[in-house]
Amino acid sequence: MLRTFLCFFCLAALPLAAQRVTTGPPEMVAPAGAREGLSWNAQTQTLYMVSGANVNQFHPDQPAPKVEPFRSDAPGANGSLVDAEGRVIVCEAGARRVTRTEKDGSLTILAADFEGHKFNSPNDLTLDAQGRIYFTDPRYGDRANMEIRDAEGKPVEGVYRIDAPGKIVRVLTHEVSRPNGILLAPGGKHIYVADNNNNAPGGARKLYRFNLTPDGGISGTSRQLVFDWNNARGPDGLKMDRKGRLFVAAGLNSPTRYETTDQFKAGIFILAPPARNGQSKLLEFVPIPKDEVTNCAFGDRDLKTLYITAGDQLWKVRTATSGRTSTSH
Repeated sequence: MLRTFLCFFCLAALPLAAQRVTTGPPEMVAPAGAREGLSWNAQTQTLYMVSGANVNQFHPDQPAPKVEPFRSDAPGANGSLVDAEGRVIVCEAGARRVTRTEKDGSLTILAADFEGHKFNSPNDLTLDAQGRIYFTDPRYGDRANMEIRDAEGKPVEGVYRIDAPGKIVRVLTHEVSRPNGILLAPGGKHIYVADNNNNAPGGARKLYRFNLTPDGGISGTSRQLVFDWNNARGPDGLKMDRKGRLFVAAGLNSPTRYETTDQFKAGIFILAPPARNGQSKLLEFVPIPKDEVTNCAFGDRDLKTLYITAGDQLWKVRTATSGRTSTSH
């Protein structure tokens, strides 16, 4: 069944064969423990991922690598990244905060509230060359206890920047409907934000690019559409390779109340480097049979393995070009 599934999508991708980015089919490497939040520590050759309240780790260089615990006290863990010092930073959606595990194992709370109000559910994060952290704060599911609102009382699902523990700046307010994945482009001039409102008919399923200002802000008026998933499941986590191509987790294999599958299935969408106007073309699609495909990260010593989370499973696919990590600027 899996072979048939993969062959179907190989045939569908034939018109794009001349632009092929991957060098083989995807394969599952772990059956559980990898729901979201992939990040790579190049110093220790460690892959981090999250599942429920657990932050897990995976060491591909080991003779029989397996998913092992790293932390078990991160409620609703979602996005993660490794900073330049090798510390693991995690969005804890359930605890409504962003935390950092120090090298000695202690925990630092980086962000827990904004102007005295709890965050919605921090989702994903990215890092700039100065060590500042940008994170998204959407709310999926029950919205009854959302505390952050604008001057008119409208709930805010924003994007924030952490300059230091407890020092938080909001950089986007209503410029996207429901921010999810986020990625800072090398050079510090652009930032990508996935607008993924899958819980409403006609909701946003788009990837946008914004200009960064010299002081670390985001120009809301600079918003440019990169790619639109229309009525399918929209973009989740995303990464970039050394040639500026985007690798975006999105799509579904089984339709839902508000999401179709006739145009886009579940997998990794490899997009060309965006044009000057922000728009990008689909170069290649990597199908993953397990819903939902949530995130990806480059790893291994050559950074040519793209690891993928899908339905708590860990997958991987080899690429022709090395990828970028959270500390690549």
